[in-house]
Amino acid sequence: MRVLIVEDDPLLGAGLRTGLAQDGIAADWVRAAEPALHALSLEHFDLLILDLGLPGRDGLSLLREIRRAGSVLPVLILTARDATADKVSGLDAGADDYLVKPFDLDELSARLRALARRGRGHPSPVMQVGDLALDTSQRAATLGGQALSLSPMEYTLLEALIANPDRVVTRARLEAAARGWQGEVESNSLEVHIHHLRRKLGRERILTVRGVGYQLVCIPGS
Repeated sequence: MRVLIVEDDPLLGAGLRTGLAQDGIAADWVRAAEPALHALSLEHFDLLILDLGLPGRDGLSLLREIRRAGSVLPVLILTARDATADKVSGLDAGADDYLVKPFDLDELSARLRALARRGRGHPSPVMQVGDLALDTSQRAATLGGQALSLSPMEYTLLEALIANPDRVVTRARLEAAARGWQGEVESNSLEVHIHHLRRKLGRERILTVRGVGYQLVCIPGS
């Protein structure tokens, strides 16, 4: 999962990025509305974490522009504004969730996972392709009912693949997810981790689409 954080507080922004990375969530961070719009125009994100009290243009204005443009990107407002009127304004402007500062990082991560599931059309925390299942609430996977031992990176890549069954996931999308665990991704790192996943899942479950990316497929009879 890859999120964009729009937060002007340098300590909170850096802390959020680090904390979410430890939970396997790749986070990019900008401090104002215009850089956020630029990032959204160039990159794919699964979620947006949005502060309201931004310098210059405020968060509600940014949110309204995103929605006017037709974006369905899930948005979680993270703000110190705790009045009911502020919550109503944020949700009516198009936010999907609203969390007041100070907050618990575990709760934020859980809310992000829930938003991501709904955004992918998987309201259940369990995603399944044949006899391969992944529980995002427990960060655990099973194959044929047997628990799989996955590294954090392998889990992150499998989550990206199983959320898009029978569709090609581009290298860029997978590398963006990988950055949540190891910063800059080396040129051959993705191939190495895909190789390790294939050893555990069976080589035939992950197809290579040359020049594009990888695809998780359902094995007949599984």
